[in-house]
Amino acid sequence: MDDAAGIAATVARAIATFLDWTSSPDARAASHAYLETIKAGDARALANTSFILVKRDWSSEIRLHGFKMLQHLVRLRWDEINPLDRRNFANVSVDLMSEIASPSEEWALKSQAAALVAEIVRREGLSLWQDLHPSIITLSNMGPTQAELVLMMLRWLPEDITVHNEDLEGDRRRALLRGLSQCLPEILPLLYTLLERHYGAAIMEAGRNQMDIAKQHAAAVMAAINAVNAYAEWVPLPDLAKYGIIYGCGVLLGSPDFRLHACEFFKLVSPRKRPADASSDFDSSMMSVFEILINASRDFFNKTSSASDNNGSEFEFAEYLCESLVSLGSTNMECIASNNSALSIYLQQMLGFFQHFKLVLHYHSLLFWLLLMREPVSKSKAVVVSESNMGTGQVENEKRRTLDLVTDDICRALLDTSFERMLKKEKVQSAATPTFGALELWTDDFDSKVEFSQYRARLLELIRLIAYERPLVAAAKVSERITEVLSRTIIVPVPPKDMAMIESMHSALENVVTAIFDGSKDYRKNSTDVQLSLHRIFEGLLQQLISLKWTEPTLVEVLGHYMDALGSFLRYFPEAVSSVINKLFELLTCLPVMVKDPATSTARRARLQICTSFIRISRAASESVLPHMKGIASTMTYLQTEGVLLRAEQNLLGEAFLVMASSAGVQQQQEVLMWLLEPLSKQWTQPEWQEAYLSDPSGLVKLCTDTQFMWSIFHTLTFFERALKRSGFRKGNLSSENGSKTNSLGGHPIDSHLSWMLPPLLKLLCAIHSLWSPSVTQALPGEMRAAMVMSDFEKINLLGESKQKLPKGGLTFSDGSHFDFNKEAYPEHNEADIRNWLRGIRDSGYSILGLSATLKDSFYRRMDPHFVISALVENIQYMEFRHLKQLLHLALIPIVRCCPTDLWEVLLEKLLHPLLLHVSHALSSSWSSLLRDGRAQVPDLIGILPGPDLKVEVMEEKLLRDLTREIGSLLSVFSSPALNTGLPSLEQAGQVSHMDASSLRDLNTFAANSMVGFILNHKSLAIPVLKICIESFSWTDSEAMTKVSSLCGVVVLLAIFSNNVELKEYVCRDLFSAIIQGLTLESNAFISSDLVDLCREIFIYLSHRDQSPRQILLSLPCITPQDLFAFEEALSKTGSHKEQKQHMKSLLVMATGNKLKALAAQKGLNVITNVTTRPPRNLETNPESSRDEGETIGLAAMT
Repeated sequence: MDDAAGIAATVARAIATFLDWTSSPDARAASHAYLETIKAGDARALANTSFILVKRDWSSEIRLHGFKMLQHLVRLRWDEINPLDRRNFANVSVDLMSEIASPSEEWALKSQAAALVAEIVRREGLSLWQDLHPSIITLSNMGPTQAELVLMMLRWLPEDITVHNEDLEGDRRRALLRGLSQCLPEILPLLYTLLERHYGAAIMEAGRNQMDIAKQHAAAVMAAINAVNAYAEWVPLPDLAKYGIIYGCGVLLGSPDFRLHACEFFKLVSPRKRPADASSDFDSSMMSVFEILINASRDFFNKTSSASDNNGSEFEFAEYLCESLVSLGSTNMECIASNNSALSIYLQQMLGFFQHFKLVLHYHSLLFWLLLMREPVSKSKAVVVSESNMGTGQVENEKRRTLDLVTDDICRALLDTSFERMLKKEKVQSAATPTFGALELWTDDFDSKVEFSQYRARLLELIRLIAYERPLVAAAKVSERITEVLSRTIIVPVPPKDMAMIESMHSALENVVTAIFDGSKDYRKNSTDVQLSLHRIFEGLLQQLISLKWTEPTLVEVLGHYMDALGSFLRYFPEAVSSVINKLFELLTCLPVMVKDPATSTARRARLQICTSFIRISRAASESVLPHMKGIASTMTYLQTEGVLLRAEQNLLGEAFLVMASSAGVQQQQEVLMWLLEPLSKQWTQPEWQEAYLSDPSGLVKLCTDTQFMWSIFHTLTFFERALKRSGFRKGNLSSENGSKTNSLGGHPIDSHLSWMLPPLLKLLCAIHSLWSPSVTQALPGEMRAAMVMSDFEKINLLGESKQKLPKGGLTFSDGSHFDFNKEAYPEHNEADIRNWLRGIRDSGYSILGLSATLKDSFYRRMDPHFVISALVENIQYMEFRHLKQLLHLALIPIVRCCPTDLWEVLLEKLLHPLLLHVSHALSSSWSSLLRDGRAQVPDLIGILPGPDLKVEVMEEKLLRDLTREIGSLLSVFSSPALNTGLPSLEQAGQVSHMDASSLRDLNTFAANSMVGFILNHKSLAIPVLKICIESFSWTDSEAMTKVSSLCGVVVLLAIFSNNVELKEYVCRDLFSAIIQGLTLESNAFISSDLVDLCREIFIYLSHRDQSPRQILLSLPCITPQDLFAFEEALSKTGSHKEQKQHMKSLLVMATGNKLKALAAQKGLNVITNVTTRPPRNLETNPESSRDEGETIGLAAMT
């Protein structure tokens, strides 16, 4: 015993040293090492020492560490103790729990003592629980503190069920679940008894003013609630009702001290899904939950009938209630729907939350109404259900019956509240805008949980869903609200509150009109009476809008939005189209054309909005606009003649013409294009301006001093781009198959114009590219050189710091920056104008080339390939990363994807060689610098921002990653199935690894119908491509790696089926080694499965032809020849792809000593299928990302 005490004292000193931050690092390390040897030493000695350390003689820190050591022993070394000692250990632990049951003891110590007993019971199982149960009952009856300890222990018992523990195997967890399920008849009554007893005692003692003892009982109540919540997720719901748990927690909702904690129980049970084999007991139990929550929410509404009742605790309580009711209705509506009275009460309560002035309550209810209204809409979009699918019929009937109880009055109330709350965020946050009644429109706390744009989008979706189900109600309500809002505009100036509402209601109108006239439900299926009523409502609203005599630019802009919001209605009411067009031209001409005065910027924006409305109405109204094309053309010509139509406005109206013509067929489009493009072609094809401005770099400098002509060129290009997109081209038709399909239908309407459109564009791009050549740059004037440097906005955007709302009516670049369309009206210019012009020409020019490439022969057969090559890559080595990215994304990738195979040699080989050679070197250099020094050193920022500034590092890395991913996209296009139709599949090789050498083919036989084969057959292309492949495995960019791996797969395939020795050696030696190295990076975890599969393919199909894979594996630190032999033997015994892949993965993990972070990060979690997953606590139940690429900006360590 003295020895044990001595050891305990030594351990205590080590613990104290280790926990003391003032100790030296060496002392702390030595203490930690000593403690680890104690934990790994004799189990009985560890137990004796730890039991001594948990006594009250020691400090709290040492006692806590003692408990942790005991728990470590039970969890990880329990099997080393014999059964008799284990039973004694358990008894001592229970006695220890009894000894520590003192009000003066710290909560953490009591919790750890209870956790120790729970751990022992989990390890020993049901038999120990039955032995300990009497003593546990006795202990719980001794007083509130002892009851608290018992309740803590009961709370810890199911911990391994509800919280994943990597140390616990799935079988053990399932055994624990079965054991605890058998103990529920003893555990649940005990929980209820202790909850009831101590809740009553706490109230009684508080009434006697015995606050100390009341606090002890309250602590026991809290422990009981925590224990109950540990069982709420997985215990069968009928059992929770049978033993009074649901009732008991319901009683606690009436207690201000315990109700928030009791709400946690209802948040856990409300979303419990109804088991397929559930009896009526489940429904009755869920109805009990429902009744408790409804009664509590009714009490809340009675207490807080107005915004003046601003009780924070009540609102927090109501938030929990609302969340639970939403969960219950979302997953168990059938339980409520069986009772019409209950369902009606439920809908009224959810409406009350939706109408509540507190935003958080309104938002939770919004999620419910969206789910309820989505169901019938989604079903109506689906194909008619087959008669065999009868199982869901009853459920669908219940859902339809539920929706039938959503009365017109409820829909009107939902719409009223939605209209009030759908103000734009800048209006909500504006200090000049008064509060709208008593509504809480937005809060900073809420902003951290939900994006305002998401919230507003959901409001609009609800408006749209209601309009879909109740078109007359929605039409009447939106018309009524707009009429009311418009009546307030007689006051000049319009009050900010009214102006905010006017600006927001057009979105509501657009969603209502779209749902009714352009939704999934055919409008013509409505009854004649309904159609006439809808026509009457919207015709009346339209006449009101047309009769408005607004001339103030902001109001004119809003009125344009209202007009185009009615576009879908005009499709079914063509008689009104003429009056709408006349009104739009009236609005356009009432605004000033002057653009120099900054005070007229709102007028410029409003004019552009009116022109944009022509496009939106043309698209929505479709054929209804066709009879008015000549009238629009005449008015447009007149305005041009009068000089009151700016070029940007002409472009927008021209685009509207193209949209109109797309409804009338190819011939009409060709006629419209001829009318629109013929005036442009006369200027565009003149050799004089090309010779003057594009023959040498100094000419381009002169062009930038001719402001009017410079912006005329810009607007000409942007219209070419719009023409390509609008006339026959559709987003997504970028595949070669789609391109050929377009041609087979008689050609693209713009085909005949490419021959004159593209040559000057290529000259212009070539001239711009030459500006970055060092010899040219040095001779440029200072203003021109300054314009070539990255703008402040671009830098801010790279940092992800740009949060300001962009102005309307301008051009938005791909990086989010913006400039005014009407710059051509300024006689003077500055470096910002030149910079924007250069970037605009690049973006539109590259886009035109990419879109033209999708037209196939019209582009490839009519253009001189040498001219295209010279224009795009002659100065490729001087391009900055951001320019290379745009060139790749907009032009080169479409050109590669759509290029006919007979032009691969003539065009692609010469186009890709300088690109790949430069990019390979540039990426290699920048990634090496980043990984070595933390700085990417990209050319875009060299000399701009000197010094080791963190922001510079972030910008450099963002530019590097953007280009890396774009190159990855190019490589993935190389390996796309459409460009590799001649490749065999591994299935052709069979499951045997030894292929007959005579079946191997020359690599050049794949070059004609495989892009990758073509590339590998040209060393000028193969060397940089394969270099990028190898190096990309060490670049910490998972998105790029995902794209590159697809090319690697095709390269491996060609190595398997070809007899090329160099390719086989590259794959077996360089690529195999690089893949294993890549698996050491955690960033490659997402693609790790594909990388392991590549290793499998290389080893199975190539290791008999090359020993490199075996040699590489044997060079790994933790593998023996016997391990490799066993691996090969295991492979030979299975033909299963999945099993082979698992063998490969296991070997790599073992051979590297579990150092492959990509595989470690993918370690799966054990799942218990009969335990309901706890829903997330955040407000966002189904967050949606609006980002296209999902990339994070910044350093690798930040991702």
